[in-house]
Amino acid sequence: INSYEKAINLNPDYASAYSNKGQAHQELNQHDVAITCYEKAIDLNPDFAEAYSNLGIAQQELKQYDAAIKSFRKAINIDPSYAAPYSNLGLTLQELNQLNEAISNYEKAINLKNDYAQALWNKALAKILLGEYEEGWQLYEWRWKSGQKDTFRNFKEPLWLGQEPIKDKVILIHAEQGLGDSIQFCRYISMVESLGPKQILLEVPMVLMTFLSSLNVRFNLIEQGHSIPKFDLQCPMMSLPYAFKTNLNNIPAAIPYLYADKEKTKYWANKLGIKTAPRVGLVWSGSTGHKNDHNRSLLLKQLAPLFELEFEFHCLQKEIRPVDLDAMNNLKAIHLHEDDLIDFSDTAALVENLDLVITVDTSVAHLAGAMGKKVFILLPFAPDYRWMLDTNESPWYPTATLIRQPNLDDWNHVIKQLKLILISLIEK
Repeated sequence: INSYEKAINLNPDYASAYSNKGQAHQELNQHDVAITCYEKAIDLNPDFAEAYSNLGIAQQELKQYDAAIKSFRKAINIDPSYAAPYSNLGLTLQELNQLNEAISNYEKAINLKNDYAQALWNKALAKILLGEYEEGWQLYEWRWKSGQKDTFRNFKEPLWLGQEPIKDKVILIHAEQGLGDSIQFCRYISMVESLGPKQILLEVPMVLMTFLSSLNVRFNLIEQGHSIPKFDLQCPMMSLPYAFKTNLNNIPAAIPYLYADKEKTKYWANKLGIKTAPRVGLVWSGSTGHKNDHNRSLLLKQLAPLFELEFEFHCLQKEIRPVDLDAMNNLKAIHLHEDDLIDFSDTAALVENLDLVITVDTSVAHLAGAMGKKVFILLPFAPDYRWMLDTNESPWYPTATLIRQPNLDDWNHVIKQLKLILISLIEK
């Protein structure tokens, strides 16, 4: 930023310096400042397509969707051969659940630049969201050149994507992305086992080690960061749906496929004592580092209507955000367990003692679903690609009920719907 400011001081009419300074502020999530920089660049150069495209990205981050669409379309009008604003426009339309128009714009970007990894990955997510799995999972492999390129593992051993036999081979399956992704897609390990490998090595983060050891499969579990034994082939866990040519009709959805530890389950049964009301686990916010956290997480006070009901509520979150502390201090209806929730096996054992889990789109949704527990998952208007559209069921988790925002940011409707469902459960 200092260098761009020096350039501007030397040449106050240097439009590119303002645009570049805007990008630097955007990297720091200072979107308002970035917008000011882009607008100055455009004032100096009204035909600056890149500045308009970047302005649209900043406006989208601030949920100024109409303004973002206008900015992207202006960039396209200035330079119809510039691929980026088509892809960025697609992303904004996808946030508004205008999936077909979003895909059309991704395809325009790809036609202009056939190796445009970000547009290809964006298209993958839209296709999977629409349930068009075969094309979607194939395109999902572009993640290594776009959104996930920083986490690419450059193994010398060949990548396995289902083409060749693995009988009598040692194959490494390595976790990637979020903890919930590992819980959701570790179900494929049993399908890998059915192909007759000599050995399966499964590498996962430390907090998942104990919980994923409950998979009823023969494999060697390796903690991420530790040395890996010799292997012949390797496959990232999120490539397994593509390797097994997954479509809506063949999703491996036999549940449960993960289980709570029996000793830990007994510990929680003793700790919770005699049950006097139905027990409900709650997760209302996820990791602040998640790129979509601003859409998926709630404030605790937004759940206040639920606490009027005759349930015994248990917090399944390890971390309570500062913004929720006042609400937490005024609530005696929710039990906290953060000191006892060391890893996912502890959470699983607590969940095993509950009647129901209510959660936003976090790893606990996957944990409960994988265990075959009744779980209500609260989803934003534009959901993550795995939850599809216009259905309250998930083909991945038969015991899950999806409760969706009917409009952008309409959590009030979700909470009202949830409360009605809970009342109906009491009355049964």
